[in-house]
Amino acid sequence: MDWYDSRFGCERSRVRFSECPFYFGHGYFRCQFRIEGEIGDERVKKEAMEIIAELEVLPRLVVFHLDYTLWPFYFECLSMCDMPSLYLHAKGILHALKDKGIGIAVASRSPTPDKANTFLEKLGIKSFFVAQEIFSSWTHKTDHFQKLKQRTGVPYNEMLFFDDEDHNIQAVSKMGVTSILVDDGVDLGALRQGHIKFSQSRSALEKNKQRWRKFSQKPTSSENQQ
Repeated sequence: MDWYDSRFGCERSRVRFSECPFYFGHGYFRCQFRIEGEIGDERVKKEAMEIIAELEVLPRLVVFHLDYTLWPFYFECLSMCDMPSLYLHAKGILHALKDKGIGIAVASRSPTPDKANTFLEKLGIKSFFVAQEIFSSWTHKTDHFQKLKQRTGVPYNEMLFFDDEDHNIQAVSKMGVTSILVDDGVDLGALRQGHIKFSQSRSALEKNKQRWRKFSQKPTSSENQQ
């Protein structure tokens, strides 16, 4: 797939030619993204809730990156007047998480939180998030998760994170957060993968705790001699 570096004053911008068929004669492509839903939000929500219901152990907080995770563009490189769109399954997944009582948050390294909030409001999903950490950082989002933990009180090992950049995944995973790399936006497959991985990680943690309790309760050699 070829990529075109747009000229919105955004060095990180990358836009697929196939997503950007409109040239407005200003020396750059002005992208209007419209992801038409082949599967309605309600059907996605239903399937997402079935996936969540399959597991006994659930995260208390699910955190999403924005660009190429919830929506298919770098929002810094669009105009505030543009109408954004979500990935096909994103809104249904958000509805399912909210209805299941699972907290939802945003972690973005963008320096333009006002624009992010404008787009979230336009999409009608801003109220879904219990926390939003949107600020520029060189730490691959470890600062964002420290703030999320402080704000929500949720431990790292009870969080689930989706992002499209591997260096963010690697850094946040080291904090104890179950982290899933998405290739082309969050979808039902990524949701299932994330919840299964989270459940396995929590089960392994509980087993280790049980082993430690049994080990700590064993009498020492000096106690046996007495």
